[in-house]
Amino acid sequence: MKLLRKKGPIYLQIKDILKERILYGEYPIHTNIPSELQLEEEFSVSKITIRNAVEELVKEGYLRKQSGKGTEVINNNVITKLSKGQNFTELLMEQGFTIKKTKAHLEKLKNEEETVLYEKFGATCYRVSRLLLLDGKPYIYFAHYLPSWLDLPKEEETYTASLYHLLMNEGVTFNRFVDEFDVVSPDEIVREHLQMEKQPLLKRIRSVYDEEDRLVEYSEGFYNTEIHRYVVKFDV
Repeated sequence: MKLLRKKGPIYLQIKDILKERILYGEYPIHTNIPSELQLEEEFSVSKITIRNAVEELVKEGYLRKQSGKGTEVINNNVITKLSKGQNFTELLMEQGFTIKKTKAHLEKLKNEEETVLYEKFGATCYRVSRLLLLDGKPYIYFAHYLPSWLDLPKEEETYTASLYHLLMNEGVTFNRFVDEFDVVSPDEIVREHLQMEKQPLLKRIRSVYDEEDRLVEYSEGFYNTEIHRYVVKFDV
């Protein structure tokens, strides 16, 4: 896997990747993560880099080192810093569901005038499309639109991890999130990804702004609520 130094310290990039694998069940709780040697080979880095990444996850309470027995996953709960409300995928994992993001697709769009994307981003923007599986079933199709002034990685595998972590690594600081909901009949592309016939679906529209109140993400998510309802949980 290719890592770029301009994205920040390599060990922290590896830490974020390992953390995502823990949170999304690739490394299940009470199992060991791959050995240092395996991780060195995967990321093409030194042993000390891997050890530093693992130490960060030990400090955060996700891993426990066991002398002669490997490094065990001891926690897979998410603590979100983006909202005081509980993250939806966090809630699903808490309920015992398996969440997996399939390979994402990145492309640069030329926006036509008098369209929503032209109004929000101008002549060009990026689109990242992703599919989320719930217990192996297509559940949510996401289309994320990002401004073309961002210097985004070209490796598509990068986008199967947290998009907000990626943006933070780009130096984006989030100020506010605005969510809107609608019920729509999605187009054929969305239906193919969700393996559904034509029918009304819940659509979540999200706009994310940085500290300068610039739009840094506009996304549309289509949810198959026949598999699971959309739930928002707030702790009082």
